[in-house]
Amino acid sequence: MSRRAFILGGSGQIGRATALNLLDAGWDVTVGQRHGELPAVLQGRVTVTALDRADDTALTDALSTPFDAVIDTVAYSAAHARQWLALQDRLGALAVISTGSVYVDDEGRTLGDGARYPIPLREDQRRIAPGEADYSTNKVAMEDALLAGARVPLKILRPFAVHGPGSRAPREWWFLAQILRGAQTIPLAFDGQSQFHTTATANLAELTRLALEQPGVHVLNAADPEAPTVAEIGRDILTAMGSSAALAPFPGPPKGWKGRTPWSVEAPLVADMSAAAALGYRPVTDYATAAPALCAALVEEARGKDWLTAFPGLAAYPPQMFEAPPAK
Repeated sequence: MSRRAFILGGSGQIGRATALNLLDAGWDVTVGQRHGELPAVLQGRVTVTALDRADDTALTDALSTPFDAVIDTVAYSAAHARQWLALQDRLGALAVISTGSVYVDDEGRTLGDGARYPIPLREDQRRIAPGEADYSTNKVAMEDALLAGARVPLKILRPFAVHGPGSRAPREWWFLAQILRGAQTIPLAFDGQSQFHTTATANLAELTRLALEQPGVHVLNAADPEAPTVAEIGRDILTAMGSSAALAPFPGPPKGWKGRTPWSVEAPLVADMSAAAALGYRPVTDYATAAPALCAALVEEARGKDWLTAFPGLAAYPPQMFEAPPAK
């Protein structure tokens, strides 16, 4: 019999990649989502359950029969962790997507505060204190609650700069917007050498499935096989778009908004993937390979639209970073 998986947030960027990976491996997949249309690549291939995860009863009803694995792509807080802990008898294993932003450096600095992480950055690196102050502190609180209370095999995945189809906030739009408006030069701060390790959703999905097939508890970095620099990312996107624009790296931090990218960090963040490799994980793609199809899909998604309509998640960034006319 096929194994059964339930994915909360199954229509999102990470959820769709996870669903496709599991389907290709022979799993039966049910996705739970609050709203939104199921991606075309999943239509007719998965069972859909409409629910709001804030409704504990709806979540309990969705798991009225046990699943071999539950994957939560949108868990955010200790309260979300407690929901799953209360339902442990209905699931064979649990995988939860956390974030690489839980880490702080040895001085306690976060990614946004100029952290200087060890290279490579391992899973036992110090984390920010748990709490409800922001995204990262909530994720740590979620991790801690799960690690303290889980009785089933538990997998906590920590992705970094995520890329892949279906994003509501694609970092790639920073380059694409400039290419589409005809920029001839694209400035990059820090000499274009910033490294904010990328994570393809296809690689994250592969690691999630592999980890679920292992017993025990695993906390794993989830990143691409290499950590490209911003300049390398830019060249991959320029090549994918057939653009003749030139990158213009300059030393030091951004000058106002000039040279400021969604990957711009003063010191590198390069994740250690040896723990995943020890489980037998092998990446299925890298940034350069994934870029052409991703860029084509983003341009098509934005065609004839305001970019914030096409990618509403980019509203979380300062608008000056992405100002550009709609793609034509």
